Amino acid sequence: MAAGPRRSGRSPALGYPEIVIERRLVIVSGKGGVGKSAVAAAIAIAAQRAGKRVLAMSMVGTGGGLAGHFGEGAIGFEPREIQPGLHALAIDRSKALIEYLKVQAGVPALATFGPIARAFDALASAAPAIREIVTMGKVLWEVRREEWDLVVADGPPTGQIGSFIRAPKSITELVEAGRIQEQAAWMQGLLSDREASELVLVTVPEELPTSETLETIEWLEREQVMGRRTLVANRVLPELAVGTLPNGKAGEAARLHLSLAADQEVWLGNLPSDIRLPFLFGVRTATEVASLLADEMEPR
Repeated sequence: MAAGPRRSGRSPALGYPEIVIERRLVIVSGKGGVGKSAVAAAIAIAAQRAGKRVLAMSMVGTGGGLAGHFGEGAIGFEPREIQPGLHALAIDRSKALIEYLKVQAGVPALATFGPIARAFDALASAAPAIREIVTMGKVLWEVRREEWDLVVADGPPTGQIGSFIRAPKSITELVEAGRIQEQAAWMQGLLSDREASELVLVTVPEELPTSETLETIEWLEREQVMGRRTLVANRVLPELAVGTLPNGKAGEAARLHLSLAADQEVWLGNLPSDIRLPFLFGVRTATEVASLLADEMEPR
């Protein structure tokens, strides 16, 4: 991965709780367009820089967002080393299902996937949480087998994340006994372990992302299915120290900055944010953005 530019200092308003990269699992979620994948990549990079063996996973899609922030064209189902100590993969649900059935559910090796896939689709249509448990099973299995110091999962957006992290609990409520119930129970236990797992919610200080994030926080407090929660306010404008505003284009730019920053402060006042990450001005590649955000996140 091409290294991005490094910053020589941090704003006093910015920070990153070192304890986050001390977890075994960090799942990152946020409303679409808030920089969720960039923050997930940055957490993975910061942990790798701290000497940890890290696996970054894309839970949905083909992993394009995460791959771009690592400077990669694509990532596949098998872990691939991006940098020394940093691996990445994208979950393919059909392959994850085969792995889940063989490794976790004890089903013998499958000759073909077609019949299993058709049966699975029929079951998933009738029973809630089946599709989600396969994806979460892959994430949690990578944590459980202890090859990695930290697993960072680039999760689905906030509108969907609840069904994924609640899936093990939903399965234990549906299935009273047997291997599937046992598997769901250890998954639920790992997700709810405050020392092992953390959900990082990424938002930007604007009306719609703030409202959706606050709704997600309320849901998390009701359900109690995740060990810890950290809120990241991304793309926060820096303070602009000005006296008399200049005339012309510079003055117009300064007035716009002050207006946008004032609006952001209103929404930041409604957000119990633990971390603030800067708005990165200028033309930068996705790789450079992840590297710069990782600079802000490195343990002090």
